[in-house]
Amino acid sequence: MTPLKKLNLFSLTLLIISGIDNVRNFPASALFGSTLVFFFVFAAITFLIPTALVSAELTANVSEGGIYQWCRLGLGNRLGFLGIWMQWISNVVWFPMMLSFVASTAVYFINPAFAQNKYYLVISILGIFWVVTLLNLKGIRLSAKFASACTVLGLFIPVTLLIVLLGVWLGLGKPSQIHFTLHDMLPNFHQTNNWVALSAIMLGFVGMELNTVHINDVAQPRRTFPKALIFSTMIILMTMVLGTLAIAIVLPYNQINLVNGTIQSFAYFLSAYHLSWGTPILCVLLVVGSFGGILTWVISPVKGLAQAAQHGFMPPFLQKTNRYGVPQNMLIGQGILVSLICTVFLLLPSVNSSFLLLTVLTTQMNIIMYVLMFAAMLCLRHNAVRDGERFCIPGGNIGLWITCLLGLVGCLITIFVNFIPPSSGINVGSPLLYEGMCGGGTLLLMLPTLLFCWYQERRLTLPSIPQHQQSAATPSVSE
Repeated sequence: MTPLKKLNLFSLTLLIISGIDNVRNFPASALFGSTLVFFFVFAAITFLIPTALVSAELTANVSEGGIYQWCRLGLGNRLGFLGIWMQWISNVVWFPMMLSFVASTAVYFINPAFAQNKYYLVISILGIFWVVTLLNLKGIRLSAKFASACTVLGLFIPVTLLIVLLGVWLGLGKPSQIHFTLHDMLPNFHQTNNWVALSAIMLGFVGMELNTVHINDVAQPRRTFPKALIFSTMIILMTMVLGTLAIAIVLPYNQINLVNGTIQSFAYFLSAYHLSWGTPILCVLLVVGSFGGILTWVISPVKGLAQAAQHGFMPPFLQKTNRYGVPQNMLIGQGILVSLICTVFLLLPSVNSSFLLLTVLTTQMNIIMYVLMFAAMLCLRHNAVRDGERFCIPGGNIGLWITCLLGLVGCLITIFVNFIPPSSGINVGSPLLYEGMCGGGTLLLMLPTLLFCWYQERRLTLPSIPQHQQSAATPSVSE
């Protein structure tokens, strides 16, 4: 049989970018106004760069990639399972939010009001998600090719155009909704909306570790992955800052729509330059780009969860894989759960409030996962035998501790601000109701881990797994 072609540096970098960098996050981040540069720099220092460095070192020095393997080896099996569960369930909550952006963008040039129609959004979300799920049943290599094409067409082209339009806008002396004086760019810490929007930026930077579960599909992975993570970090930070600035400069704060604010900005720009005919084209490109990100997020966390299933946390039925190596029953089960969560759009007062709650819940669960990842990194550095030719965080142990502590500080601040309701603009009900949904929703989605841990404990009393299966399922820190 002819060996399957491995992913190279270029393909891997595009795959990482497609899973993180997406114009869907621009409107929520634009709520920062003049202070957005400060908060992007803050988020990059306390989150994006630490997660990229930690992911790069763990990928280069641990024989199997992904949150489950890292947390399992550093913190034990059960905390490893909690880590991969938080990554997976956060994506289940995130999918309806992401797909609402796709659905609203797709019909913006027909009728922007569709973006606020709950029933249209739910039907569209379900249709798109199941198409993507079926496509992922064909395996990561097909998904990677499709995601790479989507990233070029639906991310690089629109964002480059958005930046060019912004440059022309400023060059012509057109009005700006934000100001770049030092006083305006520094945040007022008494205004809670400043910190509320931090969740959107942190969520926009989530996913650096995601594609490490595909380590066996990458050529020379321990050298290729760190390079891809470094390149993608620089591209992601640059495109997100400039793209968000374009929206904040053109649209007034109270007119930014969290679901379709990006295409709003494009339409505003193009109308000002008498190029409105280009709006439908941009709609198509943005939808295509979003598909690339969805493809990455649908399959990668499921493969990580499948690693945990091999260690007895889930029934054998969920471990079944098809001929492409995809855990098909788990993937289909994920689709069913996403379909149920879509009902949040029908229960909350508005589409914007639904979008905000899903953003906060997704961020909250991802941040808990990253706390575990940073803790696992500290444990693994002291237990692993180092190879001088492989990547490690610069600065030795001091560099390691500074990186992990910065990441933990960013995580803790984000958890705190997630419980602050927006003071204006979005109807989320009473502050007590909002805080209850954030805290209660997070706890509710964590509870199944207790059930699966109990299931795994019961399995320990059964006859042991044959030795050849144990060795195949258990990775080790490479020497």
